[in-house]
Order: sequence, then C-alpha cells, then structure tokens
Amino acid sequence: MDAVLSLLVLTAIALVVGAVVLWRRAGYRKQAVLMLVLAAVMAANVTILTVPTRSGETLAAGAPKERAPQ
Repeated sequence: MDAVLSLLVLTAIALVVGAVVLWRRAGYRKQAVLMLVLAAVMAANVTILTVPTRSGETLAAGAPKERAPQ
C-alpha cells in the first residue's frame, strides 16, 4: 500500500508540473485545467487514506488486514 500511495503522490506532482508547462502554451488551457483537477482528486484520495480515523488508525493501514470473501 505504501508503494501505491507513493506512486499517487509522484503522479500528482508530475501532473501539476505538466499542467504548468501546458498552461504556458497557447491552445492547451483546457487540458492543463483537467490535469490540475486530476491532481487534486489524487491528492484528496491520498489524504483520505492517510489521515487517521477517530480510533487512530489510517484507512491505508486497515486495508491489508481485510480479506476478500472466499
């Protein structure tokens, strides 16, 4: 799960950098805004998974404990 969260953060950073580059080019404003929206959604997902709940556990820490029904 740590690797997934790390990839989400790195991808969000790459999207922001790419959006800045596209924003400076003429004709790519819409794509730049969409990239920023996607980066915000990814950052929100990481935040939801890493902020502790009332019991003190994070959702990311609780995920590997649960198993799919067989």
